[in-house]
Amino acid sequence: MVKKATAGRRLEPGQPVNLRILGEYLNLSPATISLVLNDAPGVRAIPQETRERVRAAAEKFDYRPSFYARSLRKQQSYSVGVLVPELSDSYSAQVLTGVEESLIEAGYFYLTASHRRKPDLIEQYPRMLMERSVEGFILIDTVLQHRLKIPAVIVAGHRQFPGVTNVVLDQRRAAELTLRHLYQLGHRSIAFMRGGSHSSDADERWACLNAVAKEMGLTVRPELTVQLSSLISTPELGFEPACQLLKSQTPFTALVCYDDIAAIGAIRAIRDHGLSVPEDISVVGFDDIQNAAFNNPSITTIRQPLHQMGMIAAQTLLQRVRAKEEPQPFITVLPELIIRESTCPPPKKSNWPKAK
Repeated sequence: MVKKATAGRRLEPGQPVNLRILGEYLNLSPATISLVLNDAPGVRAIPQETRERVRAAAEKFDYRPSFYARSLRKQQSYSVGVLVPELSDSYSAQVLTGVEESLIEAGYFYLTASHRRKPDLIEQYPRMLMERSVEGFILIDTVLQHRLKIPAVIVAGHRQFPGVTNVVLDQRRAAELTLRHLYQLGHRSIAFMRGGSHSSDADERWACLNAVAKEMGLTVRPELTVQLSSLISTPELGFEPACQLLKSQTPFTALVCYDDIAAIGAIRAIRDHGLSVPEDISVVGFDDIQNAAFNNPSITTIRQPLHQMGMIAAQTLLQRVRAKEEPQPFITVLPELIIRESTCPPPKKSNWPKAK
């Protein structure tokens, strides 16, 4: 109820106030003040002049609504937990920008934990965040072993659990874009970096590459396949595996890397072995992180709409938290081939150093 704007209780600046005292000062009901300061639904029915009086008084006496009182009243904490492998990882950072944008717009706060792909932390952190009353979880490139007790959305998740929605890239389409691009350029001898089991996308991406290669008549040769095992998120991830391929003395004209970070390391390894990218070996990355466009050469890659995937994850989680809806198991987004400087037709004459 909005009372008539008459003189109310006298207050001095700096005097501690609560909602009742502020109401007496403004001669307004506590409910009206709460609506204005919480920007709650229905606030537009309150005259603009009254809203301005409330905000001015709250600023004058440094009054802020009690977050905990609001949480208890509505049984909401307005916060979610976000789990990532590493905060410095470019993939996670780009997804987080989308998550953050959607949560801020909805008036939600998020708590982030970096588990460094350690299974014990992946188990421990959700429990710790639930103790802080988060309403749901967003997991980014995190391998989940079982369902969680509250709603969860996983970006790059592939395991189906009750109560979990997976936001995933169409890996089949990504494999087709990658291999058809190289095939059309004329590449037939292609090397591959296979992702490690710690990465959520690794198994499905590898299966799709093999399936598409078979359909196209391309042979995935064991001697031209290397398994990534490192947990780091620096170019070193791809440097040593690329060196391993080059030292095998089995020539290839193109290399499909697991991600852009690995591609950056692979390009350095190729150069260190006296070969050029793309003149001797074409290199394809994955993700389209920000550095991919500015590397020398810039990297041909499969773009995941990482920012969009983060927004989808946050919006999906909030819909479930608010409406208590049953989740759909998967939300699939489409990749895009971004052609840059790191791919070209194979050389007519091999410049590989001769085996000693």
